[in-house]
Amino acid sequence: MIKAAFFDIDGTLLSFKTHRVSEGTIRAFRLLHDNGIRTFISSGRPMVLIPPMPVGFEGYITMNGGLVFTAGSPRHTLLSNPIPAEDSNRWVDYAKEHNLCTMVFTADSMMASQPNDIGMKIREQLEFEMPPMVPIDDLRDKQAYQLIAIMPADRDQEVGTLLSHCRLPRWHPAFTDIVACGNSKAAGMEAICRHYGIRQDETLAFGDGGNDVEMLQWAGIGVAMGNADDRVKACADMVTTDVDNEGIENAVNRLLA
Repeated sequence: MIKAAFFDIDGTLLSFKTHRVSEGTIRAFRLLHDNGIRTFISSGRPMVLIPPMPVGFEGYITMNGGLVFTAGSPRHTLLSNPIPAEDSNRWVDYAKEHNLCTMVFTADSMMASQPNDIGMKIREQLEFEMPPMVPIDDLRDKQAYQLIAIMPADRDQEVGTLLSHCRLPRWHPAFTDIVACGNSKAAGMEAICRHYGIRQDETLAFGDGGNDVEMLQWAGIGVAMGNADDRVKACADMVTTDVDNEGIENAVNRLLA
């Protein structure tokens, strides 16, 4: 029996074309809630970049599991694991040396430095507010839960070796997230399930990106969107249609039939 459903945002809840939640997804959420199933966000975004949506959530896994909390007021923090300051500052040094556009997400703020054309194109594709621009040295000594490294994938190994307490869950060819070791959407799911008394085999998860792999594998039922790449689909229990063809609604109808 499904008791909790977890949703990635970009390419899952929000279409890259429309940047909106579809009518079918709204119907699917209504069906989930009618069946007593709790719904949760599970995203690489920080809370300040999660837009208002026409569907409800009882909790949020943000920044790839770096900060997890319940909805409502007061909210209860269920998991908090920022990047060690030594690694965060090493990244600032590296980004400065190689003139890379980068962003830093803290618990309640975001900032960026060294903007370039690639960074602006990513902002347009994902349709989010660009963080305030600051000098690169102003990014030092922040309690960062996630760093954004706008760089090609062939730098990942070098940066991963440099930041020994971090992992790089890449889900976009132009950039990668950087988070503390141990942080993942799966770790966030585990924290939420522990809080609400939900078993692992009672969970459902939807995703499309490389940072969704652990989540889909951990879930009782992991559903890959039709627009996911083959590596993500191979990790899922089920593949649905893509985000622009009511993938969430089609899967929910099938699972709850």
